Amino acid sequence: MKKKRNQAAVLIGALAIGLVASAATGDAWAQAAGQWRDAQHVYSKICANCHEIGVGPVIKGRNLDPDYYQSVVRHGMRAMPAFRPTDVDDAMLRQVAEMLSKSPATGGAK
Repeated sequence: MKKKRNQAAVLIGALAIGLVASAATGDAWAQAAGQWRDAQHVYSKICANCHEIGVGPVIKGRNLDPDYYQSVVRHGMRAMPAFRPTDVDDAMLRQVAEMLSKSPATGGAK
């Protein structure tokens, strides 16, 4: 019985993560590559949905290398889904990564 409860908890957790990721990235999927105004627009429409409300870790003000941000976005990490070039093209992703690598901390937990 305990095994079934654990399996149910894992399934519910996976569904919840999927719903959060789907809701957070819905706007991104509606945008075609090249449709973003600038790096801040991408951040506010995609990244901030999780990273500014405590769902994902704080990503501003961490002085991380732009290549690190790009790798995580393209390949995903833990609960964060991977974003395809059709979601955010490489050139715009590079701009977002550079913006984040130079950004000051916004406050909140790291």
